[in-house]
Amino acid sequence: MTESTERAVSLGDDAARDPAGQRGPVSSYRGVGGPAVDGELESASLVELAVLRLRREILSGKTRPGERLVEEQLTRRLGISRAPLREALRLLAQQGLVEHVPRRGARVATLSDRDVQELYAVRDVLERHAVRAALPIRSATELAGLRAALDGMREAIEAGDRLGAAEAHRAFHVELVALAGNRQLSAVYEAILLKLQLYMALNLRREAEVAQPGDGLHRHERLLAAVADGDPEPVIEVLASHGARSYLG
Repeated sequence: MTESTERAVSLGDDAARDPAGQRGPVSSYRGVGGPAVDGELESASLVELAVLRLRREILSGKTRPGERLVEEQLTRRLGISRAPLREALRLLAQQGLVEHVPRRGARVATLSDRDVQELYAVRDVLERHAVRAALPIRSATELAGLRAALDGMREAIEAGDRLGAAEAHRAFHVELVALAGNRQLSAVYEAILLKLQLYMALNLRREAEVAQPGDGLHRHERLLAAVADGDPEPVIEVLASHGARSYLG
């Protein structure tokens, strides 16, 4: 096993458990279990795993908005060279989680109060459109993704995993919008939610202090029941009172 592949396995052990990671990157990690035969593929796997690791730290609130991401520190901590790290930071910047500041380097992205209000406004418009386009559903099997996200939320709450619960929350809403069958709509919506999760990361601890652990689960159970009933207007009403804006300043 090469030195770079050993580093990929070290990073991958953490990333494979990462609830913030998608199925694609984890599958790619599992596919590099043996020695890499192509340097470019090996480097790409390090980029993927670095993205997962850094994204988890950002969305968990461990690395806070505005905090500098110092290359020398990150390469040493992650055990990778500057090239894959810079590519990982570039991809995170595309996702809206990292900003590059001239002559100062990279930092975790920040959102102003106006940014957050505008993102929520766009999210609401997209959700309403998706719900009206999707309902009533044709088959109960279409709800499988929503039910899986709800199960993930329940497991995360029982384990005391606030980030895992937030990820399951996001997955539920992604699955809801996906019912509309519009891939472009889903892509835009997922980008909006990821940016909002950056804001929500600041409030994970505050929410834990003022809300009961099962509150979010019960809200999503009511939302699933409304979707299953097939009338879009009650679903939109539930979404409007869903509590997602509870921690706006």
